[in-house]
Amino acid sequence: MTPNALTRRSLIAATLLAPALPALAQAPAAPAQAPLPWPNPLIPQRADPQILRHGDWYYLMATVPEYDRLELRRAKSIAGLATAEAKVVWRKHDSGPMSRHIWAPELAFLDGRWYIHFSAGEAKEPWKIRMWTLENTSADPMQGTWNERGQIKTAWESFTLDATVFEHRGKRYMAWAQNDPASKNHSTNIYLSRMKSPTELEGPQVRLTQPEYAWEKVRHQVNEAPAVLIHGGRVFMTYSAAGTGAEYCLGLLWADEKADLLAPESWRKSPGPVFSTSAENSQFGPGHNSFLIEPDGTVLNVFHARNYRDIVGDPLKDTGRATRVQPLNFTADGMPDFGPPLKETQR
Repeated sequence: MTPNALTRRSLIAATLLAPALPALAQAPAAPAQAPLPWPNPLIPQRADPQILRHGDWYYLMATVPEYDRLELRRAKSIAGLATAEAKVVWRKHDSGPMSRHIWAPELAFLDGRWYIHFSAGEAKEPWKIRMWTLENTSADPMQGTWNERGQIKTAWESFTLDATVFEHRGKRYMAWAQNDPASKNHSTNIYLSRMKSPTELEGPQVRLTQPEYAWEKVRHQVNEAPAVLIHGGRVFMTYSAAGTGAEYCLGLLWADEKADLLAPESWRKSPGPVFSTSAENSQFGPGHNSFLIEPDGTVLNVFHARNYRDIVGDPLKDTGRATRVQPLNFTADGMPDFGPPLKETQR
């Protein structure tokens, strides 16, 4: 994608999204609404959350603050996840691959089997982070054995994380974040590829977005944590931008549902964040989201945020990110309207 193409896309996005975008620095206050039917936050000290509904169960995975294990919990309702037992399904290795920074697990049921895609580094090289896969052939993911299926290989051996899988028009895709070695910096971009199997990609691997706006470059130059929602004739992809403090926020890409998703020109990009800090609601750095569509068609935004702005030291070592869930609305022309992250409720 050339800089000129990015500029043209940004101008188009600005025209289409201007009425729906929250303010760049801070999201506007939310109108009064009925209380959520679950706690807010849903679960403390759990970042990068994903909720998957399968059959009669809701399953939740998230990054634990120790970065040392993968937990899975389930319940018959979203509210039930708040008190559901967290079962440890896998622990990090003592050394070598998958021995440090166990991040961003996502659960998927593919081809009749359960998979967990996650990111992990190495004890001696903590930032040698790559994407890995576990597989479980049991009908019940809370039972059976989670077997290691190896690394998800991409075009480069570089910093790689935040895999998410989705299916559209009979094709299966994976989106993820990765550093382009040619960039000579530590930035991350969002890439997309078809999948050969639940553990393998098949080319081409295309870049959909890279940090280009000021709000994507606060503290770090980051586009990461893609999440996909297919709704109203469009394929939406959110991504998280900037550092992991109060500056963390969501950007948005979208394409027509009939477009070639592997053609970068099919995608448009929001010129500003679509979900960001609300100081008024004491919600800071919302991001790394996933989407959940309820049986009645309601779309839920599952994300993490802190209830304080100031962090002492490295934000990655701060354990205050909590899992939160709130409804996602849509504008008259079908664009997502995230609103601000909502105020916390009393437990």
